[in-house]
Amino acid sequence: MKTGRTSVVVVAIAASVLVGGAASASVVWRGDFESGDLSQWSSKQSVSADRLQVVTSPVAQGRYALKVTVRQGDDPINASGNRNELVYLTYEPSGTERWYRWQTMFPNDYPSANYWQLFTQFHHSGNSGSPPVELGINGETLGLQVRSSPVWTTPLQRGVWHDFMLHVKWSPSASEGFVELYYDGQLVLPKMMAATQFSGQSQYLKQGLYRHEAISPVGTAYHDGMIIGTTREDVMANAPAEPTEPTDPIEPTDPIEPTDPTEPTDPIEPTDPTDPANPTEPTDPTDPAQPNEPGKPNTDPGSVDDGTSKEVPAEGAATAGCSAAGGGQLSGLLMALALGLPLASRRRRKK
Repeated sequence: MKTGRTSVVVVAIAASVLVGGAASASVVWRGDFESGDLSQWSSKQSVSADRLQVVTSPVAQGRYALKVTVRQGDDPINASGNRNELVYLTYEPSGTERWYRWQTMFPNDYPSANYWQLFTQFHHSGNSGSPPVELGINGETLGLQVRSSPVWTTPLQRGVWHDFMLHVKWSPSASEGFVELYYDGQLVLPKMMAATQFSGQSQYLKQGLYRHEAISPVGTAYHDGMIIGTTREDVMANAPAEPTEPTDPIEPTDPIEPTDPTEPTDPIEPTDPTDPANPTEPTDPTDPAQPNEPGKPNTDPGSVDDGTSKEVPAEGAATAGCSAAGGGQLSGLLMALALGLPLASRRRRKK
């Protein structure tokens, strides 16, 4: 058991070392300045160290980028034009297919001049003539040229990083070689068949700034992230992060104000006892149909039947009990008592 566990640990460590210490097998080369210097490149062509500087700002990806400066008269190799460039000797043979990706920025003060200015060259191994594939500027136009003919152009935009991804098959035959270009993530030049080499020669990479000697203002450009791969996926893994708009900080919401525990609430208003809609309206205490208020003597002598009051006969009525009228009244009284009907007392009217 211990032997098996040890073997698993050893294999895991070996795998992590291989993954972390080596690039993908199909990534040919990186020249992204993440070494903090120019050591990734084969050589440099510059008049002084301040013309090719590794800087920490601005950068398109990672921690470092290249700042290139060219002044009128800069001619480190005693050739035509003024330049300061880096060189990587790839020497791509005929039939090789490659993907190249990098980022370039021209600052806001980059001069406008109606002369050629190259910032990336895929130079031939010969010593004379223009390279078969190159990217450059003329006036306010940026573009890709093949065999000195423009195949794609766009207006020059300063102050922002631009992402270039170039797919090339190197061949001196126009029926075999081709170029394909993505600019800022968009396919701007679909695959175009072209002779991308000179017969009997190979290619190598140059990047920096190379321009016509008649241009007098100082020119500065920035490069970052150069990678060469055999597939698109290889170079896409080195894509710079998309710029994002800064988000506004979340403003704190107003705190909920605590209620004052000592603050009295509105009391419930009592109903108006005199409101005619109030069903508890007091009745008239003098109403003979309502009982007297407790503890209050009745002051109406006519409302009390103490058993001593008698019916007052009508004027002219006979009072004798044996008369016909008296007999009729006595018969009615006896009948009422026999039937159980209440006998209502008559109220004496005040005058």
